[in-house]
Amino acid sequence: MYFALIDRVLECSPERVVAIKNVSAAEEYLQDHFPTFPVLPGVLMVEAIVQAGRHMLETHHPQTLKTRMVLGSVRAVKYGRFVKPGETLRVEVVLTKRLDDGSFEFKGQGTVASSGNGHGTGNGASGGENGESSSSAISGRFVLRPLGSPC
Repeated sequence: MYFALIDRVLECSPERVVAIKNVSAAEEYLQDHFPTFPVLPGVLMVEAIVQAGRHMLETHHPQTLKTRMVLGSVRAVKYGRFVKPGETLRVEVVLTKRLDDGSFEFKGQGTVASSGNGHGTGNGASGGENGESSSSAISGRFVLRPLGSPC
């Protein structure tokens, strides 16, 4: 099963990608997580930043199209706040290093824009554009590696 956790890519360059995930109450996984307090699961926030990084590679690094890029490692993940239905998770992923084995290291952050338009400040501070609030939901580092290469 494949979850498409990126609804729209706002910006994409060889070194940086910004994308959004609109969280809707109709999403099936919210029925169980949690029944009386639905929130986007943390592991799906990680998957959203991974999918944004993969999009960057597929768009701007054609050598990665020869093999499937998979998650190799995740570290220093910090969760800040819940992402509830009706909110937008804005993810920003920056390529930090290209490794000799064909892997890529990234730094990712997800902020919440409560207005649902996806345009938060991107820095985790309150008081985004157009008067909506924005705050950090997730940050961390991860590696995408070619399928079949050692972890």
